[in-house]
This record gives sequence, structure tokens and C-alpha cells, in this order.
Amino acid sequence: MSPAEDAALLLAIVRRHLRTLRIGLNPAYPEEDWGFTAQQVVEKLLKAWIVLSDRRPPRVHELSDLAAVAGQVLEPRLAALQEFAVEARYEAGPFPLPAERSVLLTLLEAELERCERAVAGLG
Repeated sequence: MSPAEDAALLLAIVRRHLRTLRIGLNPAYPEEDWGFTAQQVVEKLLKAWIVLSDRRPPRVHELSDLAAVAGQVLEPRLAALQEFAVEARYEAGPFPLPAERSVLLTLLEAELERCERAVAGLG
């Protein structure tokens, strides 16, 4: 598969996760679960950037490491989602989100659009 095709597969997963996040805007939806899914979105987006440069993404989940490999600068509120990858899943918490869900969702959707434009440019 071409880098654009590989990235498109990752972006399909991102879109699925974003649907989950939209449903989870209800405050009754647990913050830890919302944060985990949001962290997964960032992780998949960074891996899409890596495959767009025709490289294989490493099997790591640390956003700062992935951002470095991808050559991307993470918005600080998105970088702060890292604690939801492990700590919020296995520790008692509390684990407040780094911003309101709607704000984070807007940031994530903007990053998806930016990456989709890059994929389309290679298409």
C-alpha cells in the first residue's frame, strides 16, 4: 500500500474514535474513558503523519515520542492527554481532562482535517 493508503486506514480509525467522543460529550460519560479515546485519536494521527513520510510507526504509545518521529508539534492540551493512555486506566485518579471536552474535540477534529488534507495531497 502507498503511504496515503496506509494513512487513510489510520484516519478511518480516528473518525470512528471521534464519533465515540461526540457521543461522550455527555458529562455522565466517564472522563477517564473519554480521555483514553482522545489519547488514541492523537496517537493514530501521529502515526498517520509517520506513514505519510513513508516510514513505519514505532509500536509505542508515548505521544511525545511519536510527535518527535512524526516531526509534529503537539498542542499542549492534546499532549496532556498522555496520562490517559496508562495512568488513568490503572490508577484511582481523579484524572481531570486538560480542557473541556468540546474544546478538545474541536482541536482533534482540526488535526484530523489537517492530516486529511496532507493525505489528499498525496492521493
